[in-house]
Amino acid sequence: SLVDQPQSQAVSSNQSVADKKPTKKFPDFSKWGTITTEKLPSLRQKISENMSYCWNSVPHVTQQHTVDITHLMSLRKKYNPLYKEKNSKLTLTVFAIRAIQRALELYPIFNAAFNSDTNELVYKDYFHMGIAVDTEAGLIVPVIKDVDQKSLLTICLDLDDLAEKARQRKLSMDEMQGSGFTLSNLGGLGVGAFTPIVNAPEVAILGIGMGQKVLELNDKGLPIERLKMPICLSYDHRII
Repeated sequence: SLVDQPQSQAVSSNQSVADKKPTKKFPDFSKWGTITTEKLPSLRQKISENMSYCWNSVPHVTQQHTVDITHLMSLRKKYNPLYKEKNSKLTLTVFAIRAIQRALELYPIFNAAFNSDTNELVYKDYFHMGIAVDTEAGLIVPVIKDVDQKSLLTICLDLDDLAEKARQRKLSMDEMQGSGFTLSNLGGLGVGAFTPIVNAPEVAILGIGMGQKVLELNDKGLPIERLKMPICLSYDHRII
């Protein structure tokens, strides 16, 4: 039993189990019909390796909640025409980036990184936000730097630029490094609550889903329509 082993031995045993690859023989699906085989591109292979590492090395906990974004979307509708004049658009992702930045200021441990080799936490005094972008090559996470020093319009323009570069695979290495926290917005795909994977060595990631209209009772007991959005916070339970 791992309970009876010294801590170092237990850790070693856990690592050896995690390092082992599945040995089950892959089936020959052509025996049952016509198939097509496609080799994963090198970028998608690297993404796959990183995802597997993050999932296997970080003990995940995901907490889910819903937030009322009725007023927020009213603000977006009010000010979005001004952003369109600047060749951009005010999106829910941009609001989320600002809200996360303010939360990280209050709870800096969520902006930390965990070095499991030295058992050290690295606290960052800057706020660089990783934004998950779905591309044909796979999930890529460009980084918007110093979001606390930028206006919402500048964040919008930066996000537009980085997302387009990600889709065209023109991101520089610097534009993909240095994030302290990651945001994944699947609402545009019609996705509800989900379980985002922590982008190690970060210690947390926030996923947001599609908003839905619901009826609830106000203070007078009368039904009112509100717009609610699922939020999903995954974090490294060793740290948080």
